[in-house]
Amino acid sequence: MIGLLTSVSVLAAFAVLLARLRRRWVLVTVSGTSMTPTLQPGDRLLVRRCRITGLKVGDIVVLEPPRPVHPRGVVVVAPARPRTRWKVKRVVALPGDRIPVSARAASDGRETVPENSLIVFGDAGESHDSRQVGLYSGDRILGVAVRRRAGRLPRP
Repeated sequence: MIGLLTSVSVLAAFAVLLARLRRRWVLVTVSGTSMTPTLQPGDRLLVRRCRITGLKVGDIVVLEPPRPVHPRGVVVVAPARPRTRWKVKRVVALPGDRIPVSARAASDGRETVPENSLIVFGDAGESHDSRQVGLYSGDRILGVAVRRRAGRLPRP
């Protein structure tokens, strides 16, 4: 009976530890090419959950894309999807920083990044990022990538 209680205690402690780790860390698999050559499809990223205050320019972040905005300024609310399609991008500008010229038109002509917003670019020449959609909200950040593990299988 004591052995059973010990086993249950160990399993409960492991479950608590796992839950705490999942609140702080996430594993994300790269599926697109917007961050090539830095990241390749199939690479896995260890992501530490954080807020915008935990970021610096040059960090690779995982975040939700901005919600589409109708030309009249109304936010378009799409039906809920079963899975979020996260974006992996590089932080180019944070609140108070100057917005790069290539992203100003999409950012309503602003010159500096407003509070709780950021500008992100993909490393590849072809990337759907702040140059097309403007500012990303700090509320939509999942976290910052802290480690990459190549996930591609060798070709035969």
